[in-house]
Amino acid sequence: MNDFLTIIGAGLAGSEAAWQAAERGVPVVLHEMRSVRRTAAHKTDGCAELVCSNSLGNNLPHSAPYILKEELRSFNSIVISSGDHNSVPAGSALAVDRDLFSQEITEKISNHPLITLKRQEIVEIPQSGPVIIATGPLTSPKLSEEISRLIGQEYLYFYDALSPIVDANSIDYDKAFFASRYGKGDADYLNCPMDENQYYTFIKELNAAEKVPMASFEKPVYFEGCMPIEVLAERGPKTLAFGPLKPVGLPDPLTGKIAFAVVQLRKENKESSAYNLVGFQTKLTYPEQKRIVRMIPGLENAEFFRLGAIHRNTFIDTPSLLSNQLQLKSRPDIYFAGQITGVEGYVESASMGLLASLSAVAEIMGKDYMPPPRDTALGALINYLTTSSSKNFQPMNINFGLFWVQEMKIRDKKERNQKIAVNAMDQIKKWRQGLKDSIDSAA
Repeated sequence: MNDFLTIIGAGLAGSEAAWQAAERGVPVVLHEMRSVRRTAAHKTDGCAELVCSNSLGNNLPHSAPYILKEELRSFNSIVISSGDHNSVPAGSALAVDRDLFSQEITEKISNHPLITLKRQEIVEIPQSGPVIIATGPLTSPKLSEEISRLIGQEYLYFYDALSPIVDANSIDYDKAFFASRYGKGDADYLNCPMDENQYYTFIKELNAAEKVPMASFEKPVYFEGCMPIEVLAERGPKTLAFGPLKPVGLPDPLTGKIAFAVVQLRKENKESSAYNLVGFQTKLTYPEQKRIVRMIPGLENAEFFRLGAIHRNTFIDTPSLLSNQLQLKSRPDIYFAGQITGVEGYVESASMGLLASLSAVAEIMGKDYMPPPRDTALGALINYLTTSSSKNFQPMNINFGLFWVQEMKIRDKKERNQKIAVNAMDQIKKWRQGLKDSIDSAA
């Protein structure tokens, strides 16, 4: 057993894991390949680069994603701290300037005296641990083969898609309006309204548009929370109007009327120079993306900073492979963290980095470690990952359905969620104190 921690991958989970270990006095060697080998989705070599949405999810008090963020804040999470420092207006969501977000994390990681950031591709898993594998859904082919051999099985997978980002200067603001749904918070979203005729014409053209084909051997498996917009449209002509284009709670401030459908755009950076299309993940070909997006009122002359794309996300069969301390059952000095474990979402991925790091640090220090209680957000995620039926295991965001506490019996949803939130923070505080008495006090 080494007296330092090796981490492979400097994404959200790897960066969080490195930070948590180093803050507890454990030396870390963090490997990141992206300056020497690119992925299909990343654009930079920065730590914790966000490749899909720039939103870290719901930040509304007493929501399940908010509870998870609050639990991470109690651990001085580098991911949530950077998100808070570099947020952009997004109503009840915590959205960030993705460049500033990554830059802050990269600087903190690079400047920490106990973290050595090595820019190299790892193609073999170290023979001695502890090692945290946090390579994410875009693990390099060579390392993927090594992991498959290590776990003795093939990866599971699903397809993820990115939304287009448009130049703010190319938007016709006379046809769009700023508002947040139901007037909650500031008017942080730019809304492009469609009447009934415009909507159905849009759907017709979207269904007819050319898509990027799958390879003949690939089966199109999508994560339900990130479905390509054209796949949703195939489910029925009204699906989008009741989904990502739903107009409810968004009356036009000039007319007071609610449109038949509304396309929402969210600020991409602090300068408000770019907007991403909310819920517009797509696998349309590039020329068709431009044509279809320019059918949206206000975006007729849209110029694009990034077009949408689709990429394959891989994850392991965590229930059969990992313990509730995120250790590989067949080799306990190997830990897995992040999206590769089967969580879905930025904050969920960072959470697994936190927990894998705490578990590995305890092992290095010779201290006892128990995972967080199930009635916390962190504990609920771990419980789902490690106790789900292996036959039906699928990626999952944090949600109240993963919790099990006495308050679940309360009929009033608002009251129930508030009590779950209060209880979770109380339980995480007690669990955190236990860590302070062991691995934190030893640092």
